[in-house]
Amino acid sequence: MLRCDPYDSGVGIMATDYDAPRRSEADELVEDSLDELKARRNEAQSGAVDVDESESAENFELPGADLSGEELIVRVLPKQADEFTCSSCFLVHHRSRLAEQRNGRMVCRDCAA
Repeated sequence: MLRCDPYDSGVGIMATDYDAPRRSEADELVEDSLDELKARRNEAQSGAVDVDESESAENFELPGADLSGEELIVRVLPKQADEFTCSSCFLVHHRSRLAEQRNGRMVCRDCAA
């Protein structure tokens, strides 16, 4: 039985044979010969050698910019009176992020969850 979409605009009308036997990927894999499987495996293997990401990052340069002589200047503020250091993640949080105190140690909401 062949069926067509009656609401199709006529562009790309394609009949679908709903009575044709369905084939799954498992069926296709069973029927593949050993030679075909070997050929696919050889095609899938890459000839490229894995490159260490840190080595490739060292060679990366921004276009038109030489930042090798630049220094970062960051102002570090000491812990304020309304802040605490989480005893689990060791990050400094505002007191509003305090979830609980375990054995006198302060724990933030993220670590308490």
